[in-house]
Amino acid sequence: MRADGTGDRELAADRSLGDGPAYGFFGAVWLPDSSGVVAMRATESTEQECPHYEIVLVTLADGAVRQLVADFPDWSESPVVSPDGQSVYFTSDRLGRRPVWRVDLASGEVTRLTGEGHYSEVCVAADGSAVYALRDSIAHPAQPVRLDPVAVEQDPVPLPAPGVIDSLPGTLTEVETTVSDGRTVRAWLALPAGASADSPAPLTLWIHGGPMMSNNGWSWRWNPWLLVARGYAVLMPDPALSTGYGRDMIQAGWGAWGAAPFTDLMAITDVTVERPDIDEGRTAAMGGSFGGYMANWVATQTDRFDAIVTHASLWNLEAFTGVTDASYYWMREMTDPLRSTERILANSPHLRVADISTPMLVIHGDKDYRVPIGEGIRLYFDLVRHGVPSKFLYYPTENHWILTPGNSKVWYETVLAFLAEHVLGEKWERPALI
Repeated sequence: MRADGTGDRELAADRSLGDGPAYGFFGAVWLPDSSGVVAMRATESTEQECPHYEIVLVTLADGAVRQLVADFPDWSESPVVSPDGQSVYFTSDRLGRRPVWRVDLASGEVTRLTGEGHYSEVCVAADGSAVYALRDSIAHPAQPVRLDPVAVEQDPVPLPAPGVIDSLPGTLTEVETTVSDGRTVRAWLALPAGASADSPAPLTLWIHGGPMMSNNGWSWRWNPWLLVARGYAVLMPDPALSTGYGRDMIQAGWGAWGAAPFTDLMAITDVTVERPDIDEGRTAAMGGSFGGYMANWVATQTDRFDAIVTHASLWNLEAFTGVTDASYYWMREMTDPLRSTERILANSPHLRVADISTPMLVIHGDKDYRVPIGEGIRLYFDLVRHGVPSKFLYYPTENHWILTPGNSKVWYETVLAFLAEHVLGEKWERPALI
C-alpha cells in the first residue's frame, strides 16, 4: 500500500520481485531495513536436467537478483537473516550431515558453523548474540542447541529437552566405496552390540525416499535402532539422486532411477557384506516411497536378498505420474503424454514382475495421496498372480506416513515378523492388532 498527496491510501500496483520461466521462488524473508528480500530460488527441472536450489538476494531499489553463495556445491536452504542484516544463516545436506552455514552479505564469505549432526529450525537471538537450532543425527533425536554466531565447526551447547537418549543398542559407523563412474557412495551402518566375526549380524539395507534427500537424520517413523535391538545391522546408503554430494550425484540418477541408484546400492552392499561382523548369507532390503520403488526395482533385478519390504511404493510409473498429488513435478522428469514413454519402459518395475522371486511384504495406506493406494494393490495383485510369496499390510486410515502410535507398533512388529520368517528362518507369527 502507499499514501497519496491527500492522505488517502490506495492499493499499490503489484510488483514481481523474482521472475523467469526457468525459476521458482519461495521462502522469502525481508532484510531488517526492508531494502530487499532473501529467498530460495529453484531451477525448474526438465527431462534432461535435475533441479538446483540456491539462496538469492533481491534488491528492492533495482530488482537485481544476486546469488549469495555462488558455486556452492550443495542445495542451500532455509535462509534466516541476522537482526543487523549483515549475515544470512542457512542449512544444507553435506556428506551425511546437515550443517548450519553463515554467509556475510558484504563479502560473500561462507563459514561452516557446525560439524557433526543434522540441523533444522534455525533462528537468531534478537540481539544477534547466539544462533539456536534443533540438532539431531542418525544416533539421536532432535534437541535444541545454542551456537556461537561466528565460530567455525563448533560443538553446540545442548539445551534441556524431553526425549534425550542416553544409550543405543549398538554402534554407528560409516562405509563408502567408489563406483565405476568415479563417484564416491557412502552410507551409515548401525551395528548391534556384540556383532563380530564370531557372531556376524544379519544385514538390512534401508533405502531412503525422496528421491532427492539424504540418510542424515533421526526418524521416528523409520528408526533403524528398533531393528538393531533385534540383532540386525542396518545399512543406510546415499546412492545417486541423494543430496549432499553435489549436483552430479543427483544428475547421475536423473530420469534413470533403475540405473545408477540401483548399481550404487548394490556396490555399497557388496562392500558392507565383506565385513567380518556382517552375515552375507542373511540379508534383506526395504524402503518407503521412492525407497519403496527402489525396493521393488531391486526385487526385479536380483535374488540376492532373502526378503524385501516395500512401503507406500511406486510400482507402475505411467499410472503413478497421472494420479499422484504432484503430477506436474514427476511428469517433468519421467513422462509426458505428449512425449515418448521411453523412460517408463526403462524404469517401471511393474513391467518386470515375472523376474521377481524374493518374498515381499507390501505396506500401504488408503489415504495416501502422494503414492495412491492403487499402486500397492496392483503390486500385491501382480506378486500373487506370479506366485511370489508375499503379504499385504493395509491401513484404511493412514496416509503416506503411518502416524497413529498403535498402527506404528503394528508396522514394526509386522516388518520384524516378516524378516524373522525369511531372513532368520523362524516360523511366521502374525503380530497382534493394537
